[in-house]
Amino acid sequence: MSDDKISSDKKFSILPLLTVNFIGALGYSVILPFLVYLVRDFGGNEIIYGLMGAVYPAFQLIGGPILGKWSDKIGRRKILLLSQIGTLASWLIFIVAFFVPHITFFEFTFKEDAILFTLPLMILFVARAFDGLTGGNISVANAYLADISTPQTRKKNFGKMSSAMNLGFIVGPVLSGLIAATASGELKTVILSAFISLVGVFIIQFLLKESKSGEPDDNSAADLPSSKPAIWKVKDVPIMMVLYFLIFLAFNFFYATFPIYAADILQWDPSQLGPFFTVLSGVMIFTQGPGLNYLNDHFNEKQLFVAGSILLILMFGCLTFTNTIIIYVGAVLFGLGNGLMWPSFLSILSTKGTKNQQGLYRVLPAALGVLPV
Repeated sequence: MSDDKISSDKKFSILPLLTVNFIGALGYSVILPFLVYLVRDFGGNEIIYGLMGAVYPAFQLIGGPILGKWSDKIGRRKILLLSQIGTLASWLIFIVAFFVPHITFFEFTFKEDAILFTLPLMILFVARAFDGLTGGNISVANAYLADISTPQTRKKNFGKMSSAMNLGFIVGPVLSGLIAATASGELKTVILSAFISLVGVFIIQFLLKESKSGEPDDNSAADLPSSKPAIWKVKDVPIMMVLYFLIFLAFNFFYATFPIYAADILQWDPSQLGPFFTVLSGVMIFTQGPGLNYLNDHFNEKQLFVAGSILLILMFGCLTFTNTIIIYVGAVLFGLGNGLMWPSFLSILSTKGTKNQQGLYRVLPAALGVLPV
């Protein structure tokens, strides 16, 4: 390891990066408690809501690998800035949906209910698609953190970044609940999301240093011999991607369908859905903070990854019940499981490949459509 790599943590402060990840999670989570209700107000139902949830990862599948490769060539900071500007633009498009007329393009019947596909819904789809297309911020942030971390601080830094994101998921639903109690609460919440994204743009522009010079390392020629992504040839990476996809496919199902389940079966409103996500994220913060600090001294990354996956399986079992206490037990299991698995996975993945492959392989989880943020 070079002296530059050993001292990288001293040269770079991760506080701006943590703030950007907090802002990204906060901007997304503030709409979680009411998005399903908003879709219904605009004429849609659970099918439309599910399709809307799929739009972001579908377009991220297109844009994510491109942004990752660009970050390897021209630097992380520029791509983070581009991605954050894209998120800001998507929220501005989202706001437009509140002011356009409810023109119906077509109507169909599902379970004896008339479902309308309206102009506001179309605008919401465009907003989510654009955000997905430019949505490489989390993945490139992971690559940035790998650039500046040493083997001794790698796991700790990834835990801090995950905690920053989960703190955003705690504050977001709380803010959403408070704003929803006011007149035009949904519109105010989306405007807040746009403002939060604007703050993220300024932080990246003025506070975040570039972590990568854009020059290849000694082994880059061997690792990138052609236009094909050589990362698939790196030992252990393909199987890790397959496992990650299968586990977090279920994870994405949760974020897409639980709000519908809460609204239809549990008869929850946004004020009840918000605290659920707050508890879930609070447990994740505890797990990724003092929890991981303790467990890292007794277990390795692979053991923590497997343990987290098992806890997530148990979580889905809890969500088959309608008892509120059992469902909140599921929220705790989700926080524990994801809190163990996510930073452990990133820490393992950061040891694979070379420096010039960080951006490429870090967009793969998001490009597989398994990260909703």
